[in-house]
Amino acid sequence: MIKSNVNVIKFEDTQDPSKKITVNKVLDVKTDIAILLALDTNELDSKRLREEKEAYLKEIARDNTQILINSLWDLPTERYEGSIVAKLPTPTYILPREKPVPVPKPPTKWELYAKEKGIKNVKKTQSVWDDILKKWVPRHGYKKAMAEKEKNWIIEVPDNVDPYTDMFEKKAEQKQEKVAKNEFQRLRNIAKAKKIKVPSMGLPPTNKLSSTQLNSAANIANISTASLGKFQPKSSKEKQLSKHSILQQKKRKLPLLSAEEERKRNANIVDSILKKKPRLDLNKAVNREIHTQETMASENKKQTKKGKKGSTKNKGKGSKKPKAGKGNRQFHKSKIGGRKRR
Repeated sequence: MIKSNVNVIKFEDTQDPSKKITVNKVLDVKTDIAILLALDTNELDSKRLREEKEAYLKEIARDNTQILINSLWDLPTERYEGSIVAKLPTPTYILPREKPVPVPKPPTKWELYAKEKGIKNVKKTQSVWDDILKKWVPRHGYKKAMAEKEKNWIIEVPDNVDPYTDMFEKKAEQKQEKVAKNEFQRLRNIAKAKKIKVPSMGLPPTNKLSSTQLNSAANIANISTASLGKFQPKSSKEKQLSKHSILQQKKRKLPLLSAEEERKRNANIVDSILKKKPRLDLNKAVNREIHTQETMASENKKQTKKGKKGSTKNKGKGSKKPKAGKGNRQFHKSKIGGRKRR
């Protein structure tokens, strides 16, 4: 035996004698153990509430919690995975909530069918034994496709099929059709689960049509009569399309010609091209020539004026300054003395 020097503390010594497990009240406290709720309808002591408010409220809360825990210990227990568990009853008090309680989803077609036939979801292995190749082949992936090519390296052509048809290509097309069909079925199931209306045939209509689409649809409906819209009432606001753009008419085919007729036709085309003279409007040509001459003359005048102005400026800048009298002023008799006013 192994002895240990551990001081054992008794539980009775730690208990407060003033706070007992049993709580007695005038009115029984209503409890809802499922949501751990206790409702105390007893009157409060106004004197103690004024004098010692915090201590009095803590005492009431402790007593109500003790009653709730006592009711939990009264529940039947069971052992589950090495631990004792108590099952809570159904709640009696309905708590307010923002959103409604989630409704369980209805079972799908496959779930109903599997339940009816007793089909259980069994986890499949990743590889399958192939008796022809005598080896384990993966259930999915590129190795599965390689194994299929190795196994089906030759395909027999049926009697009712053209012997020159490529059976491998035909098999690949059939596989693509199956994949597309499964994808369409999957999308239709999703639309059905989300309650989206999908047409059984064709494409679903668009939300909004453009003005051109509406106009073309109205014109097609107008022409789709026995008289091709001849006696249909027409509105001035509607844009009428041409019947050639709406009705699918056959292309006009040229008649077959003999060699001589075709040669004559080509010769006539060449003669007509060579005999054509250029159309000349004399008045227009004369006016254009006069206009060009006038514009040329005006441009020449502008250039000559610019040249003259430039020459005078150059002379003024490049002319020499007059020589000074070297201190000897010469007064002319004709001139009057004094400074000139400027």
